[in-house]
Amino acid sequence: MPCPSPVQRTNYPPSVADSRAEPPDLPQNVSELKNDIRGTGLVTCGSRSGDAQMDVMSAGRLSASGRRADRRSGVHDLVREVTHDWLLTHGRGDVQGAILDRLRRAVAPGSVRFNEMPYATALRPGQPIKTRDYAAYAVPVADPSRRLVLEVSVPPNRGLDEWTLQLLETSAALAAVLFDAERLAKAQHAPGAGHRDGAAPLIGSSMVMQGLRERMERVATTDFTVLVEGESGTGKELVARQIHGMSRRSQGPFVAINCAALVETLIEAELFGIEERTATGVRGRRGKFEHADGGTLFLDEVAELSLAAQAKLLRAIQDLTVERVGGSGLRRVNTRIVAATNRSLSTLVDNGLFRSDLFYRLSGVEVSVPPLRKRKEDILELAEHFLSSHGGRGPMTMTSAAVDALLTYDWPGNVRELERMIEGAIATCEKKEIGLDHLPIGLRGAYGDVLMPSVQASDTMRAWGSRYARLILERCQRNKRQACKVLDISYHTLNSYLRYRPKQSPVHTAVATLVTPAPKDVRRVVTSGP
Repeated sequence: MPCPSPVQRTNYPPSVADSRAEPPDLPQNVSELKNDIRGTGLVTCGSRSGDAQMDVMSAGRLSASGRRADRRSGVHDLVREVTHDWLLTHGRGDVQGAILDRLRRAVAPGSVRFNEMPYATALRPGQPIKTRDYAAYAVPVADPSRRLVLEVSVPPNRGLDEWTLQLLETSAALAAVLFDAERLAKAQHAPGAGHRDGAAPLIGSSMVMQGLRERMERVATTDFTVLVEGESGTGKELVARQIHGMSRRSQGPFVAINCAALVETLIEAELFGIEERTATGVRGRRGKFEHADGGTLFLDEVAELSLAAQAKLLRAIQDLTVERVGGSGLRRVNTRIVAATNRSLSTLVDNGLFRSDLFYRLSGVEVSVPPLRKRKEDILELAEHFLSSHGGRGPMTMTSAAVDALLTYDWPGNVRELERMIEGAIATCEKKEIGLDHLPIGLRGAYGDVLMPSVQASDTMRAWGSRYARLILERCQRNKRQACKVLDISYHTLNSYLRYRPKQSPVHTAVATLVTPAPKDVRRVVTSGP
């Protein structure tokens, strides 16, 4: 029976194709090579001519075929096990840990890790770094702010063979797909990702609002920590959301935390997470920092944290690493921090109520949201927006008197108070037009006290002008020339308004008793006598 040619293809037995992942050592001499090949059953002849045909080329082909089988088996096992874990946990498993665990077993005794490279020197896909005992492959994730690299190093006496390098290249591509899927799953399941505090959209055409938008656009292009300052109800969370939406993290989750509502004993578990089986009946879960990985973490009312909680938060913000309760290792998170407060942090630092190191960590980039009383030209635009957004009863309008009342009010509750006021007026109004009597009594204030009597009595413009002139005269301590300057009218016109006597009605009785007209001629009264 003729022996097979050394270049002839042969069907190797299953024992070679199913060999362990670690490629076998090459034979040290020709005698070992012959014995090994005879043992596989590939050569059955015993002639000396057949022995002469078994050379080093046959050994190379046998070893290469075994390595190809090992590579197929290793890649198949990696993909199968990692995707199985991913599907089993419904997209909420630790993808990074699963991939590293499989790779560490494949390249043992080497070390494998994912490393963030935040600088422009990061690798590009398809251009790895390879040396004898080190290799690095780019992980092409969709988030442009992340430059992730898969690194492996082995002892110098072992080196990296083609089998390991191909497995690393496949793992980097698989990790990129799973990391993006994990990021999208976090965005869907993150607590508070779709929550709003009820504030109005960022509406307004005033100069202060235009300046605010310009600053937000500049801040959004960076990944720096941002401190949003403003009174309650001005829309600080809305500003944080728009900064997130304009940034390159817009596809990531936006997680909001109300620091004032955090329980002191549970702050670490809420922020940093808790490991599985830390205590009886406790299930492991990720904290808010991990939920916001790849996105933005919004810390609302950060000034309400206790000093002990501030110390715990400082380390996480400074290093962007968290350690779960009951855990033994740090976890790096790629999260942007946006904090908000309605109190002056610098004043709290001076009074010893806020840590100075945390203040300097948060206050690098500040965005100030103006109160509504400093942008009253936006009130009508906001009111129109609320009327249209809450128009379940169809389009509604407001009377000019109601609009004047809105413009004269100081709005201590800011935009949130304006929205609630519009909702109350819509609920109580029977018609399609909101009038002054549909507004809350506290909002009408002095404006309603002065205007309503004239409206109810159907006063003429002359009567209203006379009443208003008397009010101004009283405010000017009955100094007519000062009243003329305030009213921007002549002395003769003022006297004409003062001489006018409208018909008194029961509605005006109380007002008339408070305003006494000046004597016609004070000098005549003084000089007259017996």
